[in-house]
Amino acid sequence: MLYLHDVWVNWFEGEENGYNVCPFYEWRKDDTIELLDQVPLLKVDSALYHYIENELLELPSKLLEDVHQKAYIRKNHERTQLDYCFVVSDGNCILAVDTIGYNIPIRKSRLIPRQEQMVYDMIANAQTESYFFNSAAVKKEHHILSPSPYMMSGLTRKERQLKQLLFMALDQLYATRNPAEIRYWYTEWEPTAYQDVQHMSFEEVWGRLFEEAQRGWSEKHEQLCARLVKGQPFFEKLWEMEKEPKVN
Repeated sequence: MLYLHDVWVNWFEGEENGYNVCPFYEWRKDDTIELLDQVPLLKVDSALYHYIENELLELPSKLLEDVHQKAYIRKNHERTQLDYCFVVSDGNCILAVDTIGYNIPIRKSRLIPRQEQMVYDMIANAQTESYFFNSAAVKKEHHILSPSPYMMSGLTRKERQLKQLLFMALDQLYATRNPAEIRYWYTEWEPTAYQDVQHMSFEEVWGRLFEEAQRGWSEKHEQLCARLVKGQPFFEKLWEMEKEPKVN
């Protein structure tokens, strides 16, 4: 088995979408960076790699057996064994994983560029490990609270976080099923459409707002998000966390 040493990781916990596991250039000074003293490295096929990167589902039992207690983390000069921690690559992308003792990939991290290059060099001639998982049973379903990658494509970390907050607020708005309220918010989004939406149903106006909000990220998106979250403590806290100046 291949091993990496002195690997810096920035864990993103509970992320089912790979786009939320930020690359090194999006790491922030207030992120918690940890040092893996030793971690096993696996080369797998692309189907399994994408399953691990973009799901929070059970990992192949044989994979877990292969990496069991072979990784160590170093904290305050102490070396601690980890149950199921490994770095995985299909030759195109790389991901560090820690299950924190479970059988699903709860924590995920990218690597720093120098260590990514080391991985590519190490696996260039390595054998691809074969692990069974029921890929036919896995059908990734995206929805408003788990947006598809194309909705997040090209956005910065801050923009992705704010867009997900906007979708959370829109989802809450949908639950009200209030035609007058959705017309108001659509008019906030598109003031010129005031007359058009007055005789449209809740579903019609909602459909237009959500479809248009899916495209990219702009000042218009940010303004709608700010207005929707106002007065809602939980959403306001998330808003403030992203709007405070961040240093990468």
